[in-house]
Amino acid sequence: MKPEPLMKPQPIRETNFNFPNQTNVYHGKVRDVYSVGDKLVVIATDRISAFDHILPKPIPHKGAVLNQIAKHFLDATKDIVPNWLLSVPHPNVSIGKKCEPVRIEMVIRGYLAGHAAREYKAGKRILCGVNLLEGLKENDKLPVNIITPSTKAVEGHDEDISREDILKRNIVSEEIYVQMEKYTHAIFERGQQMANERGLILVDTKYEFGISEGKVVLIDEIHTPDSSRYFYLEGYQERQAKGEAQKQLSKEFVREWLMANGFQGKDGQVMPLMPDEFVDVITDRYIELYEIVTGKKFVRDNSQDIFKDISECILRSI
Repeated sequence: MKPEPLMKPQPIRETNFNFPNQTNVYHGKVRDVYSVGDKLVVIATDRISAFDHILPKPIPHKGAVLNQIAKHFLDATKDIVPNWLLSVPHPNVSIGKKCEPVRIEMVIRGYLAGHAAREYKAGKRILCGVNLLEGLKENDKLPVNIITPSTKAVEGHDEDISREDILKRNIVSEEIYVQMEKYTHAIFERGQQMANERGLILVDTKYEFGISEGKVVLIDEIHTPDSSRYFYLEGYQERQAKGEAQKQLSKEFVREWLMANGFQGKDGQVMPLMPDEFVDVITDRYIELYEIVTGKKFVRDNSQDIFKDISECILRSI
């Protein structure tokens, strides 16, 4: 007898629910956010974005990976900063308290990598008002962790911004911004420590904050491959000394594939269509990161009616 073929999961490209007491829905690059009463219902879809563009094909299991990594780290940092999360009734769903978002992404870097490395290579020595030393190589450890904020665009591209410009433009008060800075450094240090324990280096990441009852609250995901870059700790120094590329677990390999196929999100460029084989590679890389970062086994949900499952879990929880 032939073995039964493996059931392909039903990826979540988009959702269009209508829950009782629902007042609004926002479809972000990756998440669909439903306002239901005084709560937010956030569904992590399988969409993937790079260079501020959503790629044509969804990545099976990606949303569940992101959502569960975020829960892992929100639970692990709630002694440092209060966060928005109330419950995770389904692998793809988080329910939390509604906060007023601060329109700034707090990007923090411990190494010269990714966007910072590209800017440095282009000759820039000041990034978001922060001076960078001469003589650095890509992926070098920075002398101290630095915060390089960006504006949180509702549409279009996020843009680098300095602390001084944030305060000058009154995007947020100095009191709130200083609190966000303190939280950002403290959470990143915790994340770096947790990564080291799992044989990884947390290279850089971003945090988003909101205001709830007058207090700064951590919102959105944290320390996921969409918002963070991880290197493998073993062999880092040797690779750096030889000028070799670092072995990493992050979304950077997707960006590199796009760049190799002529796409960086610039005007006039056509996004290449990823072959199914590469989609499978991305799924495997996301699951690998989940298992390494959390130390837990990822359970693939191959439900053939995931939308029904999600709806029922949410209705029981709101």
